[in-house]
Formats: sequence, C-alpha cells, structure tokens
Amino acid sequence: MDNVFYRNINKNYLEVERGEGIYLYDTEGNRYIDACSGAAVANLGHAHPRVIEAMTQQANKVAFSHLSRWTSAPIKELSALVAKLAPGSLNKLYLVSGGSEATEAALKMARQYYLERDGKSGKYRIISRWKSFHGNTIGALSMTGDKRRKKYTPLLLDFPHIAPAYCYRCPFGKNQESCGVECALDLERAIKMEGADNVAAFIAESVGGAACGAIVPHKDYFKIIRQICDHYDILFIDDEVMAGFGRTGTMFSIEDWDVIPDMICVAKGMSAGYSPLGGVIAKEEIYNAFKQGSGIFVHGHTYGGNPLSAAVAVAVVKTLVEDELVEKSRVVGAYLLRRLQEELLPFWYVGDVRGKGMMLGVELVRDKVTKEPFAASLGIAEKLTLTLVKHGVIVYPGTGNADGENGDQFLLAPPLTMTAEQADELVAALAAGFAEFEKKIALPM
Repeated sequence: MDNVFYRNINKNYLEVERGEGIYLYDTEGNRYIDACSGAAVANLGHAHPRVIEAMTQQANKVAFSHLSRWTSAPIKELSALVAKLAPGSLNKLYLVSGGSEATEAALKMARQYYLERDGKSGKYRIISRWKSFHGNTIGALSMTGDKRRKKYTPLLLDFPHIAPAYCYRCPFGKNQESCGVECALDLERAIKMEGADNVAAFIAESVGGAACGAIVPHKDYFKIIRQICDHYDILFIDDEVMAGFGRTGTMFSIEDWDVIPDMICVAKGMSAGYSPLGGVIAKEEIYNAFKQGSGIFVHGHTYGGNPLSAAVAVAVVKTLVEDELVEKSRVVGAYLLRRLQEELLPFWYVGDVRGKGMMLGVELVRDKVTKEPFAASLGIAEKLTLTLVKHGVIVYPGTGNADGENGDQFLLAPPLTMTAEQADELVAALAAGFAEFEKKIALPM
C-alpha cells in the first residue's frame, strides 16, 4: 500500500531509481531520455559530479541557517555571480525556495516598492496574460492565465489579464510578419481600463512554458511592453522560472529582446534540481527604495537562502559558464528544433513545432488547416505522453492552450548538456512514438 498523496491519484507512476546525464532509469532497469528535465529543471542533467561534490562539502559544514539572523558565504557568492550575469542594474538577489515563491515575492515586492518610494500609493494590481502560468500559490495563481486556476477562482485576487503573445493562435487574427504587435498594445488598453494609479506591475514569461509549450513572442513584443511600462510608471516583472539560466540560449531569456526588466523571477535551472531554490533578481533602484525607506521587506520563507541550496547553485552557475552550456543550448537547441520540424510536422495531428534554445514545444491539432484542437475529453496529450514513455522518452504535457479548455501540447526541455548525437536519438524515439500513436487515433474528418 502506497501512502503517498499523489497529484493524480489514479495515475500509474514510474518509480525512478537513478539518473545519469540526460537519462533516468526506473527500478526495472529501463532507460528513459529525460526530454523535459522533469519540468525544465535539470539543466545539468543527473548526477553531475561537480554539483554533488559542492553539495557534500557544504552539508559537512552547515546545511541550514535562517536568513532572519544569519548570512553565509554561499548566498553571498551566488548573489555576486548572478549580479555579474544579469543585465543592467539587476544586481540584488532575494532568495526563496521555488518558482511559485519567486513570483509571489515579486508581487509583494512590487506592491511594497511603491509604498517605500512614495510613502503612500494605491498601486497594487498586477496585470498578466491569459494562457500563462506563474505558480500555484494564491498570489501566483491569481496572476496565472491557465486552466489550473479555475477550481480556485473564489480564492483568487481579482487581477486583470491581457491577450497572450501566441503567434500560432493570434487572438487578433494576424501573422507575425505583418502584425502591429497588438498583443503588446493590449497592455496599454488594460492599464487605461484599470487606471495606472492602481497598477503596480506587469508580469510575463519571456518564453511561454507550461501553459502553452514554448511560445516565443514577436521580436518587438518586449520593447513595446517596456515602453508602455515606463510611460505609466509600472514595473515589468520577467518570469524566467523556466526560461532562465541558459534554457533558451542566453543566460537570461529576455536578453534576446534587448530589454531590461525591473525584476527577473528565477528558480528551476538556478540549482538545476539538485536542491530547492528560487529567487527574485531586482534592480538596484528597487533595492534602494527599500534601503532608503523602511529597510524591511515584509516577506520571507523558512528555507529561503539556506546555505546548502546556495552552494549547489554556485556550482551549477559556474558550470553553466565554464562549460559554455548556454551557447551549447542555443546551438544544439536550434539543431534539435530543425530536426523536430522535419520529423514531426509531417504527422497530420501536429500543428506546430516551435521554441528557442532547449525550450521547445509541439502543439497537437485535429485539423492542421483550421488549427481546430482535439476535445479536452479525449486526453490526447496524456495518451501520446504514455506512448512516448514506451519508446523511452519523458515529455511534459499540457492542455487548454487553444481556448482555455481544449488544446494539447507538450514541452521539450532536455538538459543543456545534451549533444547533437543525443538530440538525434531523441528525435528518432519521438518519431517512432508518434508513428505508433497515429495508428491509435482516427484520421481527421
């Protein structure tokens, strides 16, 4: 009898025994390509010797101290590393335990920033996008635009949402080559409706993750967003919980848009799954408002800034830099994207293959021409995922991307250590799984 309260109680779970590089092994000895790094987490793959050594060394010193009283060498070293790598004046790192805590902390930081800066402010609302995911805490879920919020709607904050930057399913019926980036301009409409004096920040994923499967905004999207935020005195929070630390081919994904946000939310790849960790990288100007004001950010979590997680992250970040894995993510990721498009787009039920670096998405459709999604009741993404497991590939499925209820896609986010040869191995396994799955589902009407 298993006494674990699982997320999906009726699901049959694989039992992992060990991991090595890009592979995971179950208790029966079967090998799987971890093609999603769990949930875009294991950026260095599994059992990386440098990280394990750093973890062991720190555990032999001190694993935990509470940040209300103690600082430590690892958290200072990590903060210094991040400050050198982040763009502009984003040089202050506030540490938490994971991605939901990071976006929740950014929400509170934005609210208190205006109180510290002005003494009194009505700015508290956060604008986000539909078809986004920012976490599972109540504040983070309030900013989320994904179907996972629905059961908890009575508990959520009444925050506004705008159109997604979803070129494959443009809500304005445009194409990327000739559009006026109406999805970015939709922010200004929302600000005017809400009143700029009530809005503290806009939050967005630089590359959409779990809710839509690696959607990449228009090349001018974030430049327009930055201009609108500046004009109305609103902070821009860049959610890179999935996309950060090399995942999309730059250390921070937003760099590809040549824009500097006011905060960057990070987690997952910062410690690469070896220890729970998240954070908010804030501009020095935001930090100074607190320093010159009350001097206290009224927020905190028990495990935020623990020495063990920080020491792990130091090893992870140094490895990313010294092994040039960010550039490898860009190069191998571009190769993997091309191969996926060649092998998967010919299947009648594959509508789009997209992404950036090692953050790629595959969208499944009932009709390629109309982009009609499969009905949610069919559970296509999960069924395909189970077929791929039989072929030794683990992916990250998602649903509801088409209209909030229907639509199937999955995310591919393999470890940044993946080689071109391993990318070919992944593509071959995916193609075999897709071919088997094609025989299981009826042809389109």
